[in-house]
Amino acid sequence: MAFLADALSRVKPSATIAVAQKARELKAQGRDVIGLGAGEPDFDTPDNIKQAAIEAIGRGETKYTPVSGIPELRKAIAAKFERENGLAYDWQQTIVGTGGKQILFNALMATLNPGDEVVIPAPYWVSYPDMVAICGGTPVFVETRLEDNFKLSAEALEAVITPKTKWLIFNSPSNPSGAAYSHEELKALTDVLMRHEKVWVLSDDMYEHLTYGEFKFVTPVEVEPKLYDRTLTMNGVSKAYAMTGWRIGYAGGPLELVKAMDKIQGQQTSGACSIAQWAAVEALNGTQEFIPTNKEVFQRRRDLVVSMLNQAKGITCPTPEGAFYVYPSCAGLMGKAAPSGKVMETDEDFVTELLEAEGVAVVHGSAFGLGPNFRISYATSEELLEEACKRIQRFCGNCT
Repeated sequence: MAFLADALSRVKPSATIAVAQKARELKAQGRDVIGLGAGEPDFDTPDNIKQAAIEAIGRGETKYTPVSGIPELRKAIAAKFERENGLAYDWQQTIVGTGGKQILFNALMATLNPGDEVVIPAPYWVSYPDMVAICGGTPVFVETRLEDNFKLSAEALEAVITPKTKWLIFNSPSNPSGAAYSHEELKALTDVLMRHEKVWVLSDDMYEHLTYGEFKFVTPVEVEPKLYDRTLTMNGVSKAYAMTGWRIGYAGGPLELVKAMDKIQGQQTSGACSIAQWAAVEALNGTQEFIPTNKEVFQRRRDLVVSMLNQAKGITCPTPEGAFYVYPSCAGLMGKAAPSGKVMETDEDFVTELLEAEGVAVVHGSAFGLGPNFRISYATSEELLEEACKRIQRFCGNCT
């Protein structure tokens, strides 16, 4: 339609949301569908956090809040960064948004000019490039390899940086691959960034607390403190605290950038939900005892899914260090005929045929910028995961 903005043509609908919607529609039609597309924990929000929200309502904490968040939450965020990451942010260097998406969007909106480039390792979360495009920037993709567990190398990063590069978006543990960077691996990347003083880092740490085994999470400024003045460290309560619907994201960074983001948000949504903010105060300040328990459950699920997928014909699935996703390759099935008779040429063909034949909903890897792969979220019960993997094994075995 002629009256719509040109920027809209640069944006694609979210593939992950589309898969979840398709699964819901098929279930409504009576189909037996196992949805493995949604990126949210299946655990309920812990009771102490829910109680804090109830008490906030009882106190009448129902008014507008400051744009950047209530001081109590911003101070809790600053304390979290100090306690868990060794990062010293004054509370006024923090900002609260309506989910991590708003934090990322506002940072890009506040900083990008036409022609500015943003380096995005692939596979990437589906929203990164579209956010960059809406804000007038140019996404620059750098592919990673399954053999490297989908981790960006220093050499590949160096090769894509140009005089136009403004940001590197860095996500560890990664959505969609679950890849997480060790101190040594991250140091190699920060060494590159130290040679390019005009490049800023947008570190998406949303899955910080979901790492497995002996892996120790680190964030870029923790590894290289000299990046402090050009890094925005973003996080949120949605994944570790099972608070996806509460919509609270947050960040710490240079004061000038935080003020610019506040300016954008002030004309956009103003402050996030007051009740959700008080719940987030309790999430950050309260007991953390449930996090290791939930991690153990996720690790068992990861190990189950990786093992069963690697027994499926034509599938190769590396073991990720974090998040609650696996990102297997279906390259061994390309050119094969699905049970329907359709020859599968792309990973989108694969996931479409899998859904139709077996009622398993996953997201095609090309939506994340790297294929032929697909993403499975194992944030659901072991019973459903085992059944889904049996169906995937059967589907792959019936491809010829």
